[in-house]
Amino acid sequence: MEYTNYFESPLGRILLAADGQALTGLWFEGQKYFADKLEREHEEKELPVFVRTAEWLALYFDGKKPAFTPPLKLKGTVFQKEVWAAMLAIPFGKTTTYAKIAGEIAEHRGLTSMSAQAVGNAVAHNPVSLIIPCHRVLGSDGSLTGYAGGLERKEWLLAMERQV
Repeated sequence: MEYTNYFESPLGRILLAADGQALTGLWFEGQKYFADKLEREHEEKELPVFVRTAEWLALYFDGKKPAFTPPLKLKGTVFQKEVWAAMLAIPFGKTTTYAKIAGEIAEHRGLTSMSAQAVGNAVAHNPVSLIIPCHRVLGSDGSLTGYAGGLERKEWLLAMERQV
């Protein structure tokens, strides 16, 4: 069984999902792929993981780098999880590119190359926005491309992080 709760952010309402112990989803309402990993049967409930996630989000939206990560349980393919792990390693206030992540994964797998487009698809299906910072991934030329939450939000998030 999955559980849900909501967080009101400066960028709109956020749906949180958890399995009871760990966060399984975090989406801005109306974003592309909204709740695509959420089980059909779920119940709204207060849980400690939601309280901890709300603490993380409150710190983040106050312009602070949270010193903890709520427990996560990610549903996805092995490749998607590799991409999401690479995004978790992007420092607060920094950015990387789809191509750089593709290169890192290719090297880790002992390959000569990997498709940046495949990485982009995995980034787009990130089930835990913000905490897994997909907004920190840019096009090779530094352009703000492809953010499921909307480019306006991506721009706001990056600007907020740069100010810190």
